Amino acid sequence: MLHIRFLARRIVGNELLQSRLCAAAPTTILPQRQLQFSAFLSKRRKTAEEKHAVEFAPKKKNKPQTSGVVDIWRNMTVADLARSCQLELEHIQEVMLYVKGAGSIDATARLEDPKVIKDIAAKCGLKTKIVAAPVDESEEVLKDRDVVPRPPPAPENLKERPPVVTVMGHVDHGKTTLLDSLRGASVAAGEAGGITQHIGAFTVELDNGERVTFLDTPGHAAFSAMRARGANLTDIIVLVVAAEDGVMEQTKEVLRLAKEQSVPIIVAINKIDKPGADVERVKKELSQHGIALEGYGGDTIAVGISALHGTNLDELTEAVSTQATLMGLKGEYVGPVEGVVVESKIDSHRGKLSTAIVSRGTLRKGAILVSGQAWAKVRGLFDHAGQPISAVTPGMPVEILGWRELPLAGDMILEVESERVASSVLRWRANQAMKEKALSDAEAISLKRKEHEEQYREERDKSRRSGFYRRKQQGPRQKEAAPDDGKPRINVIVKGDVHGSVEAILDVLETYDDNERCRLDVIHYAVGDVNESDLELARLFDAIIYAFSVNVGTKATKGVTIRPVDIIYRLVDDLKKEINTKLPLVDVEEEIGEANVLQLFDINEGRRKVTVLGCRCTKGLLKKAHKYKVKRNGELLADELSLESMRHLKNEVDSVKKDVECGLRLNDQTLELKAGDTIVCYQINREPQQTEWDPGF
Repeated sequence: MLHIRFLARRIVGNELLQSRLCAAAPTTILPQRQLQFSAFLSKRRKTAEEKHAVEFAPKKKNKPQTSGVVDIWRNMTVADLARSCQLELEHIQEVMLYVKGAGSIDATARLEDPKVIKDIAAKCGLKTKIVAAPVDESEEVLKDRDVVPRPPPAPENLKERPPVVTVMGHVDHGKTTLLDSLRGASVAAGEAGGITQHIGAFTVELDNGERVTFLDTPGHAAFSAMRARGANLTDIIVLVVAAEDGVMEQTKEVLRLAKEQSVPIIVAINKIDKPGADVERVKKELSQHGIALEGYGGDTIAVGISALHGTNLDELTEAVSTQATLMGLKGEYVGPVEGVVVESKIDSHRGKLSTAIVSRGTLRKGAILVSGQAWAKVRGLFDHAGQPISAVTPGMPVEILGWRELPLAGDMILEVESERVASSVLRWRANQAMKEKALSDAEAISLKRKEHEEQYREERDKSRRSGFYRRKQQGPRQKEAAPDDGKPRINVIVKGDVHGSVEAILDVLETYDDNERCRLDVIHYAVGDVNESDLELARLFDAIIYAFSVNVGTKATKGVTIRPVDIIYRLVDDLKKEINTKLPLVDVEEEIGEANVLQLFDINEGRRKVTVLGCRCTKGLLKKAHKYKVKRNGELLADELSLESMRHLKNEVDSVKKDVECGLRLNDQTLELKAGDTIVCYQINREPQQTEWDPGF
């Protein structure tokens, strides 16, 4: 205590001394002394709250552990992107909130658009490199969970089943009319252009009480893929050949398909009641193409019919029944269902539907089916007339309601135990498809990278040879417009009533081979009516929508070209017209006259000597204002010449008719011409081009 009083007294004394010094010398400014108290004097006891207070370290900035370029791939998850960038998942999710089109920020959500992935990485300060998706080698994924057809059944479990008969033939040979007559319904006349547009399956009960399932395939060459699918489902082929036309292109194709699939053929020679029908000639032509007919050393049945008037149809049905009996067609009626998708479509009232042929088992309502990467819980079964049925046995067609996704035509249908098994099968198949796509993507990426490297080397070598040096650009790279090759382009959207129709149209469009003059791009295709999404896509890409046997609707279609079509060859004709309008005009020479050189004259014109050709017009008309070329013995000597003078007698004229003599002076006096040469007068016309695309029909 005494020590504290002493210090305080000393401090007060110092302050008094300082104040006296300042008063005695007002003109002198002395630096004020900063008084320091000891730590002991300033120390204060902490409160209980201060003693127990928690201090936080400053938050570290979330920086990526990697530097440079990170690997990305199509269809990667948000968690995959976080691991690739070596950033926390929450950080990536927060960045995604500010990226347009990022979608769900869930860790398992997949990012399908590589541009969105690049934008997310760019906002994290990273560059990207597209690579093939890594293969998931986890035990759960590697385990084969697919479902496959059962082994062949035991003979004692087999029962007779109806034959599946496909009617095939060249266009307009009467195939649809024959089917119309067989099922006793007048539908052939109502089909567009008399051509069936997609595969249909229906059942016909013959006079003897037996049932036959018919597959009605298109008769046009454009649908060869669909016809091939029909042959794969077929037990017997009925080949329709017109008696007055004989064997045609599509007839030969059917013969080839039947031979490849080892399917027996019954020939129906149609239109025998027409003038010019020659049944024997048709039989000889078929024999020349490897069909051994009865009476020509073989056992293939040929029946002359008139589908329009129903002539000899009973003989044809007897032939089908006899052939089916000889083949001993049987099927297994018990066990899980197996079948094949014939067609799939979206019904505006009932939803997703598929037409199928059951090959094994008995299909009933409530069954769980898997086909390709689609599955269904059967909610309804309908026959070809649209009537509900309770069960479908082997060899019978059926329309299945209840698909979650549309199956593809030609895919196999297999029944599984439960929805859980179906989901597991689809996951495994999706993973397998992703692996296959990853391999194809890797090849495409490698090829593209090689092209870029070659292009870079060429540009680098070119710069080195020219001695041109460009300083590397600093800062972010500016956006550049994609180079325009200047070629015209047509974008197309295809909407169809069923999957088979869309597939057939795409097969036809794949034959387009005139991209050097006009590009043809299919930017979207789907089954179903034209919707708002299609219209927006058409506006964005300036595309033409081809609506094949679907409704366009009453939506706002301003600025969108929609072409409703119901026959594929009309779609092709319309597309050809569009391509022709896009092609630029070309210069075409039109010869309008010829003249023979009879004699050459040298005349003086001022101080120079010029040559005048004495000619006789032998063809057409010669005009002074047009272009000229010179030929000798059929070979071209000179082209793109013009006339400086055209005289008849002593008068300057503008044209000379046939069999009239004239004097011609060309603008090129260096030519060494002689009597007997031919002078050709021509003009250049600007004419539209025609596409050379030939789809095969």
